[in-house]
Parts: sequence; C-alpha cells; structure tokens
Amino acid sequence: MPVTVFVGCGFAAKYPEGGGNYSVPLQWMLGLRRLGLDAIWLELLPATADVREDESRIRIFQRRLHEHGLKNSYCLLHQTPGGDAHYFEAMRCVGLSRQELLDRLAGPNTLLNLSYSLHPPFLLQFERRLFCDLDPSEIFYWMTKMEMGQSHHHEFWTIGLNAGAPDCRLPEPVVAALSAAGTASQATRLPLQWKTFFPLVDTELFRLQPPPRMPMKFTTIGQWYWGGGVEVEGEFPDLSKKFAFEPYLDLPRRIPSAIFELAMNLNRDDPEIARLRSRGWRVVSPHRVARTPASYRRYLANAAGEFTAIKGVDVAWRTGWLSDRAAAFLALGRSVVTEDTGAGKYLPAESGFRFIHDLASAETAVKELMADWPRFSRNARDCAVELFDSARNLRKILRL
Repeated sequence: MPVTVFVGCGFAAKYPEGGGNYSVPLQWMLGLRRLGLDAIWLELLPATADVREDESRIRIFQRRLHEHGLKNSYCLLHQTPGGDAHYFEAMRCVGLSRQELLDRLAGPNTLLNLSYSLHPPFLLQFERRLFCDLDPSEIFYWMTKMEMGQSHHHEFWTIGLNAGAPDCRLPEPVVAALSAAGTASQATRLPLQWKTFFPLVDTELFRLQPPPRMPMKFTTIGQWYWGGGVEVEGEFPDLSKKFAFEPYLDLPRRIPSAIFELAMNLNRDDPEIARLRSRGWRVVSPHRVARTPASYRRYLANAAGEFTAIKGVDVAWRTGWLSDRAAAFLALGRSVVTEDTGAGKYLPAESGFRFIHDLASAETAVKELMADWPRFSRNARDCAVELFDSARNLRKILRL
C-alpha cells in the first residue's frame, strides 16, 4: 500500500487575502506531486463567531487549490469550536470526506506538520509525525517555555540552516523521548535534534522570467508591525519590519535611479505610509498586488529583485534563516539583498544573494546588482534549482 503524505497547515485558509501565505504550503504539495506521491493538504480552520466569513474562507480555499490542480488532494478541517486542542470529532471535513480521510489514516502515512499546525489529540492519529519549522527564532524560544509539539513528533526539521552550528545562539529545546508506540516518556528527556532544509519553491511553477522593466524596482512583502516576542539577554527586542527597516530608510535617496517599494499590510490612514513616502519609498497594499498565489508570482516577477530587512533576533542568534519568499524570488531569476543571519556559508559563492549589515553595504549591493543584473539573475535561478527546489528538499526530508 502506498504511503500517504499529509501536509498539515493552519495558516492559509484563515488569511484569504495572502497570496504569499497560500504559496508556502502550495510549494510542498506541488513538490510532493512531482515526486509522484499520494499527497493530501490538511488545512485546519478554527471556527469563528462569523459563520458567513468562515464559509467565505472555505470557498476561497477550495478555489485556490482547484486553480493549481489539487481539487482531489485536500481536506479542510473546520473545527467547532476553535481551540488549541484539536479533536477530530469536532471537525467538519470539506474536500475529502471523513471516511476517506480515516481510510488514509488507517494505512501507512507521514505528516509534515508545518509550524505545528496540527495538535493532539488528532495529531496522534498519524503514523509518522515530522515537525517542520518555518520560523526558528520564535519556535525554538517558545519550545523552551511550553509544549510546542516537541513531545509528539518523531523528527524535527527547520529552515534555520545554522541550527546546531558553533556560532548559532538559538535556544536549545529538549524533547521527551518517544517510545516504540509513539508516546512520550517523561523519564527520558534529550536535547532536540534538528535537521535542516532549505525553504521550498517549486521551480516548475516559479520559472525563470524575462528581465523586468526599467527603472529597476526592488520590493518585499510583509507585515510592518509584528507582535511576536522572544527574550534576548533579559530584554524583548522589537521584531517588527518597522524597526528592522529603520537603518535603511535613506536607501532610495542614495540610489535615485531605482524604485524601492514596500508591499506592507498597513491601514490606509496609518501615518507610517506618509513617513515612508517622504523618505522615497513607494508603499502598496499586499492585499491589492499579491492577493492570490498567481498575483503574488506576478508581483515578484515584476521586480528586479528583493530588498528586505529581517527581524534582528535572527541576525543576533545567527539562525541561518532564509525566507520562502526569497526562494521564490531566486526561482524567478531575481536576486535577494537581505541581512545576514549566518546562512551564507550554506550557499554557493554565486547564489543570487547579497548579504548586508548596514546602509553602506546595502547601497553597494544594490548598485552591483543593477550593474550586472543578467549574471545575478542566472546565479539566482541556478541556486533555486540546486538548493531550494521543493522536490529536492522533500526527497531529503522523506528520505526517498
């Protein structure tokens, strides 16, 4: 009997305006399909008090998957009421029927649990459970404070490429050893052994694109404000893009021949928009330019590359984190100018990345990229195919 591979996700359907958000688990599913595996996207959607909004999110989720040939490869689990404990009995199945899902669970199966989306007791119904971390700084930190799935998985994978390296300062969670039956033994607690993988991009969906229009535009997409928190030497540093971008706000004035744009989730009346525009930045709504996976791909392809700053804890802790968005830019043949988290040593010398640490290095990197864009574009695409390709990384994770 073939093994069913489940992709567990809990962050796509509840954010229907986020084309980039949807694109994350989509890369996993398309990679599994390229490998010829029986793959099912399991999307958990906690019920809210707004029934009409829930049903709208379900319809949008179905439409997004149908658009990418996944009509028969998903089961949305609408949980009523929502909560941290996931009870299958409280879930309505949309897509695969309840019985079809139970039949798959009765056979050999593996769960790729993205960002700990699926929780016990439902989680324990899967035969082989792989924790797939997409945000190492916060996940590692909170695993030292509370149960974040470390007691219920057989393997732990992270895109923090530098995890375990001598210069990495990530906190070190411990895990209760699982017995042969897959249950946690509190008597035996061991350091959690992380394995690393590159952020996934399906290089057949994200293909090499022609050169962008002039003048060259550099952009990124994200949340300007961020409420997450981790403790660093007794303090809780600001993890927002607003804080991270502050040292680079004069970049448009330094390079007036380029366009610098931010697709940030800001309210129309937010004074940050006027402040950023006064410094030479364009500001657009990601809900307008990247609402769907398709418009997200088009938006990235219309840029010459990505310029972004990242939350400082990834730099301070040397996590080796790279974003799935950066992987998508590379696959399109677009270079990425970003801050260094310690990931550079895991990349080829000509990777399409330019790592920076201040305004001067950012100015130099962007100017060099603009002066030799075709070479950087080729390097970016080659690196995406060589290291970030979804099928290649899934072979490694699933030991195929």
